[in-house]
Amino acid sequence: MGLWDWALRAYGQAGVPEACLMLQDEHGQNSSLLLWAVWAEIDDPAVLARAADIAHRWDALALTPIRTVRRALKPAFARVDDRAREGLREDVKAAELRAERALMESLEPLGKNGGAHALAALEAASAAWGKPAPANALAALAAALG
Repeated sequence: MGLWDWALRAYGQAGVPEACLMLQDEHGQNSSLLLWAVWAEIDDPAVLARAADIAHRWDALALTPIRTVRRALKPAFARVDDRAREGLREDVKAAELRAERALMESLEPLGKNGGAHALAALEAASAAWGKPAPANALAALAAALG
């Protein structure tokens, strides 16, 4: 199964969205990079460094700006119809999802079947991203992924 299909299935599991959002919002992690590392079973520092570089650059160019706009459109805005604002927000949300997919499609060719267990892959990817997330937050995602 390809990465994108695997990620959609994984994200549908109980606890996975919450764990990913916590790692993203509270610990500054990139959920796409973390999910790719688990799918690829990768804990190789060289491969993870390449993946983290791609993810950092794409995050700065596309994901963070799009996410910022989506979140800014959430509350009502005086003199703009709520339906129009929400419609635009849904369009931006779709663009954010397309940006996440583009990142995963860029990471997918970097490897698969590295042999690392989910928690080891998450710990290695988190470290490659920069400031590692707390072990309990990574363990929560690993547990939710099964």
